[in-house]
This record gives sequence, C-alpha cells and structure tokens, in this order.
Amino acid sequence: MPYDNILFSVEGAIARLTLNRPDKLNSFNTKMHDEVQQALQSLPARGARVLVLSGAGRGFCAGQDLGDRAVAPGSKGVDLGESINKYYKPLVIALSSLPVPVIAAVNGVAAGAGANIALACDLVIAARSASFVQAFAKLGLVPDSGGTWTLPRLVGPARALGLTLLGNKLPAETAAAWGMIWQCVDDADLVPTVDALAAQLAVAPTRGLASTKSAIRASWQHSLAEQLDVERDMQRELGQSADYAEGVAAFAEKRTPRFTGR
Repeated sequence: MPYDNILFSVEGAIARLTLNRPDKLNSFNTKMHDEVQQALQSLPARGARVLVLSGAGRGFCAGQDLGDRAVAPGSKGVDLGESINKYYKPLVIALSSLPVPVIAAVNGVAAGAGANIALACDLVIAARSASFVQAFAKLGLVPDSGGTWTLPRLVGPARALGLTLLGNKLPAETAAAWGMIWQCVDDADLVPTVDALAAQLAVAPTRGLASTKSAIRASWQHSLAEQLDVERDMQRELGQSADYAEGVAAFAEKRTPRFTGR
C-alpha cells in the first residue's frame, strides 16, 4: 500500500522501513505512527528475516512532532500519557519483540523519543556525525519510549541520569564507547555497513536469533536460576528445528549452512 510518511519495502528477506518526513527531521505525527504500525504488522506475511529502520534526509528522528494537534501544548483535552499509551508503547514493544533482528541505521540526530526508538532496536549502527539527545528535560517531561528503562541498563544509572537530567547531545562515537549502541562508523560507511549486516542476518538461522533476542531481553527480569530454565526450554525447542539440523550437517561437511529460518 502507498504511504505518505514512511518508505517501506521488502526485497528478498530484507525489509526496509524509512521514516520519511525529512522537512520535520522525521518527527512522529499520528499518521506516521499509523503507517509504521501497519508496516510492522505486515512483516510476518512478507517473509522478512531482518528489518532495517532508518530516517530520510539529514536526521534519524527528532521524536514527537510538537506541532501535531494530538500533543500540541495548549490543545484542549491533550493527554500526553494517552498519546504514549496509544502510539509509543506499542511501537517500542513491537520493535523489541519482532521475531527477526532489527537494525537501526542512525544518521544525524536521534532526539527524544527518536533516540529511544533507535535503542529499542537490536543493533544500532550510527554514522560518526550522528548524535543522541534525551531532550525531554528541556520540555519539562520525563524520558519516554522506554528511555527510563533502557538507558540505565545500557550505560548504568550515573550516565543515564546525566543524559536525561542535562539533555546534552551525546556523539555517536561516545555512545559506542559507552556500550549504548553497537557500532559507530564513518558517515560514508553507514549504508554499506548496514547493508552488509542486513545481508548476513537475512540468511542466518532466524528462529534461533529471535529466541536469542527474546532470552536476553527477558534476562533483565529473571534470576539466574529462572534464566537457566528459559535457556533450557528454548534449547529444547530449537534442537528440533530444521536450522539446527542444517547447522550441524554443514559443520560436519565443512560447508556454508543454508538456513531457512525454520
């Protein structure tokens, strides 16, 4: 279907979703939320085995469009909490729980909700000129889109508090050094690096990758004993998969495995 605020395609096993409001630094309005939700819901039926999320133009995403009537200051009856509940919570949960790897390709600024949406993805690759800004403090708001949950787990409470209370711009190179993102690359290398990574994941054992991301995210809520049980149950199921059989056969035959994601 045609979209007005995003670009979306699936070629082979690689899905690409580009936030496409470059004149607004790809900030979210209600229509963009609806289109992203529709695109994500269509992924299982389209055979995608990896998703690349990016932003058009000179930035990744500036967060919420404050000109959108749904959240504009002074608008009658505005409930920011309801906006979070209706749009951002489902988006963050969808990205983090998709049964395929999700790569965020961050060019330029990722600010506010835009920064935390990137961090909800499984692998974040950022251009060296990119930056992350927890801009909420400058608006008298609390970090949303999972920021208060994700940041301290990625960088620790001291750095999370510094980033959120001060709202300073964090360069991509520092974000990588802190372990907040997977990789920072030269600007010219962003697209080829992401393309190569997407191609690698598109032929990987998809079920195993989906279970891995699920297990790691669940580990933050489990004791060691509980997490060992999670690993046991997942290993039991994956040990019956076609991909495991193929992986073992390929290892024994000293050849490249041909995974199908089943």
